[in-house]
Amino acid sequence: MKRAEQLEKTRTSISNTARKLFLQNGYQGTSTRDIAKQIGITQPALYHHFSDKEVIFLEVISQVGGEVRSGINKVLRKDDLDPIDRLTQITQVLTHLHPNNIFTLIHGSFKDLKPGSQRKLGMIFRMDYLAPIAEYFKLPEVQLRPEILPDEAAEFFISSLSPIFTNFHRIGGDSLTDEEQTKLLLRLILFGIAKENK
Repeated sequence: MKRAEQLEKTRTSISNTARKLFLQNGYQGTSTRDIAKQIGITQPALYHHFSDKEVIFLEVISQVGGEVRSGINKVLRKDDLDPIDRLTQITQVLTHLHPNNIFTLIHGSFKDLKPGSQRKLGMIFRMDYLAPIAEYFKLPEVQLRPEILPDEAAEFFISSLSPIFTNFHRIGGDSLTDEEQTKLLLRLILFGIAKENK
């Protein structure tokens, strides 16, 4: 194998391993030592490809974010979905790509990043997560309260998904399937937890 091919193979292996570890353990819970050890290379070999952990993390989140945006856009283009079914499919895109709480992963890493990396991460989050979800909240069949903007609704939606990523507290109890629990949670997000007196 040529050196260029070997270097590309190693870089891809670092990216794939980092993706798995960051999405599973978060930014703080993953070290470059962990990544290198799992691949079977040294840390200096890893640093030949990536200057530091932040660079790897941003590449991973950019890659995953692009997949999130693409997946949500496919759901938005589908015909004949009611608002709950469309939001359920959007949620499935997110949970398929993220094994753990998205909001915790993104926002939890901010304090450990340099200002330039914080700006890049914020831009990825806005473009790849919030913007496509905000498009859902702009649909005519989804009628937001007049004081809530679609971007605000998108951020609230993502921050409200934590029960889906844990078995610690299941909305609706243990008798519901995962899909039933998801749909109940989405109804709570969209319509609230209390009946409004008319």
